[in-house]
Amino acid sequence: MTDASVPRADSGPDPGPDPGSRPRSVLVLGEALVDLVPADGDAGVRAAQPGGAPANVAVGLARLGGRPSFVGGLGDDAFAAGVEAWLTGAGVDLSLSARCSLPTALAVADPGDHGNTYRFHLGDTATFELPDRAAEAARFGAVYVGGLAAVVEPAAGAVAATARAAARAGLLVVDPNVREDRTLDPVRSLGRLRELCSLARVVKASDEDLVRLWPDAAPEASCRALAGEGRLVVLTRGAEGATAYVHDAPAVSVPALPVRVVNTIGAGDAFMAGMLTWLGTEADWDPALSAGQARAMLEYATATAASVCARAGTEPTAPVGV
Repeated sequence: MTDASVPRADSGPDPGPDPGSRPRSVLVLGEALVDLVPADGDAGVRAAQPGGAPANVAVGLARLGGRPSFVGGLGDDAFAAGVEAWLTGAGVDLSLSARCSLPTALAVADPGDHGNTYRFHLGDTATFELPDRAAEAARFGAVYVGGLAAVVEPAAGAVAATARAAARAGLLVVDPNVREDRTLDPVRSLGRLRELCSLARVVKASDEDLVRLWPDAAPEASCRALAGEGRLVVLTRGAEGATAYVHDAPAVSVPALPVRVVNTIGAGDAFMAGMLTWLGTEADWDPALSAGQARAMLEYATATAASVCARAGTEPTAPVGV
């Protein structure tokens, strides 16, 4: 374990979302796969754990008291059974997902001092056989998309169709979560993610994501450009904190809280789950936040991420005294 930091606000305590307040549910589209991670710190041995950024977000929302519905592709192998048990055990609704006889996609994780890198095994898997749920988008308080399913066919087409419907009908939330791998076409992938960001009302992205998406601009400039078109944009910098950008308003930043880091896999997804939980319970899905609201949202989201960093696993716990 190493000492590091995760974002924290420096203002006084805020109670955060009322656990008894349940917002309209979130529709989460994307991949549920299996991460192969170092077992007990031994880089030579890998342990299988369920993952995938969208699936992590769905489980995080459920653990924080929400009612997420997950749209993904589930196979018929032993990995798929474990993934399904993980999702339903957390309280995630899978009635809109699809099942087929293909195997589950794998992501081989290589955690390092500067984050996690992955090698993917994606081809001919059930993970990316996503159904088109565009007709369902209007039923939900928010629709979240991003990650590998946004760029890997045949899932990418279904994600794009549902995202366009969500943009017309309500609140589309995008976390581009840019991945690089020899199996991915970088030009086509980045183009798809840029299109999703252009459709969204809310964009959450890391500084690394933004550099890859718009390499000719500083991350802050990209955030300002996106926010200038009426979006809520949140920039995360890991240990350096997080910043919210709202149209025609000063940026609101939250500094970092030093913690004893056990794990960083899933921290960004936990942040996203915390953000969505706050927006649903405290802002009724209205992304036009005041400075005080933006700070409170960041406080809650960063504390949620900290709950993942401070222990093994990817499932967050609700922040206390935030």
